[in-house]
Amino acid sequence: MNNKKLEFTLGDTVLPSKVLCAPLAGCSDLPFRKMTAKYKPGLVYCEMVKMDALVRHDPHTYRLLDYDAGMHPIGAQLCGSKPELASACSRIVEDMGFDVIDLNCGCPVDKVTKDGSGSGLLKNPKLIGEIVSNMVASVKIPVTVKIRAGWDCQSINAHEIAQIAEQAGAKAICIHGRTRSQGYKGPANWDFIKKCKEATSAIKIIANGDVNCASSALKAFEATGCDAVLVARATMGRPWVIEDIHRALLGLDPINRTYDDFKNNFFEHIDHILSYQSERKALLDLRRVGCWYLRQGRGTKILREGINRSRVLADALKLIYDYQWEQGDFRTSYSSEEESCDEGC
Repeated sequence: MNNKKLEFTLGDTVLPSKVLCAPLAGCSDLPFRKMTAKYKPGLVYCEMVKMDALVRHDPHTYRLLDYDAGMHPIGAQLCGSKPELASACSRIVEDMGFDVIDLNCGCPVDKVTKDGSGSGLLKNPKLIGEIVSNMVASVKIPVTVKIRAGWDCQSINAHEIAQIAEQAGAKAICIHGRTRSQGYKGPANWDFIKKCKEATSAIKIIANGDVNCASSALKAFEATGCDAVLVARATMGRPWVIEDIHRALLGLDPINRTYDDFKNNFFEHIDHILSYQSERKALLDLRRVGCWYLRQGRGTKILREGINRSRVLADALKLIYDYQWEQGDFRTSYSSEEESCDEGC
């Protein structure tokens, strides 16, 4: 789908769509990103990587940044609170061919925030500005920032950070409409995103949080005045949600998704896993990915349990391929229940 109405610009970089795919820690690996890239989002972010590990050239960290040439535009997300590492890490990412680089100021998990990284940076807005300035000065590709509304409800400062990021040269800032203390509980408050839009002039505003289908995306654009949306957990088992939002933005009728959509996408996702992972890791991934696709079908509980009990990859695959998919009653509505991944770290 190619339409100029969908285009989104970051400085001199023109992205094909204003629907972006979030980095999901522990979930958005290369097979996952291949599935979302299939539906032509404006940008797919790789999983978050730590600056300290990147400058050490840690092999596992570099594997998190794997991508195929056909997946452009592709973004990398850095996590860290040391301005002195920001320049070197940004250059590494640019040299790897990434189109956009993001600073994570939103991850709420304790093991990340304990050293002031992730959403821990929300407590030190000036430090965010220093890190972003170092990143911008070091690379030619656009720099973006991902934040939350604030550390807690008593310290909402997203609009202040948006202004600092703008002054530091960031081309866009993505605001998750929840605080760090909320984690992923309760509804996202889009009013915080709207205030960021009103408090800035040049920087692009990206809305995140509860953007999980075409109708919610349209509501987010209308309610916040945002320039783009970041879709996170909704793509798990439903990568076509990107296309659904595109069609809504263009005023096109929605596509009626059937069990074939779930089956064919699941099988394609499996193929990507098998070609990328070891046999043991592939089995573990099948358990996780299988839950995403199968939780949306009635009568799939036995299959899910069978996959989770399988101790050999071949056994899990046989269960999947022998399943009578036409008997499943698959729903296209979105539910965040049963999900365990971070929503757009």
